[in-house]
Amino acid sequence: MIWQETRVPEDPIAQGEIAALTRRFEEVSERTDREFGIVKSDLTAVRLQVGNLDQKVGNLDGKVDELAGAVRGLAEKIDRNQAQIVELLTQLVGRRPDAG
Repeated sequence: MIWQETRVPEDPIAQGEIAALTRRFEEVSERTDREFGIVKSDLTAVRLQVGNLDQKVGNLDGKVDELAGAVRGLAEKIDRNQAQIVELLTQLVGRRPDAG
């Protein structure tokens, strides 16, 4: 069997419509490419900000640990001071005020 190409005469209206559709497709494609580039750029910026925040949170964890240690030290010092005050007050109980 021999294949024969059937040629349809070109329709100027159809060709004009095809050209218009092609132009519209190319315009939308270019706009989509630009918008995709903007979104990609924004995503990169967000990733950098998340990385910075992650680093700051890591630093904050260390500072919170330091602060917790300082508070524990302060609480121990307060406990010692209170114990000394109680001891001194206990020694003073029963003494006459003018005994000196």
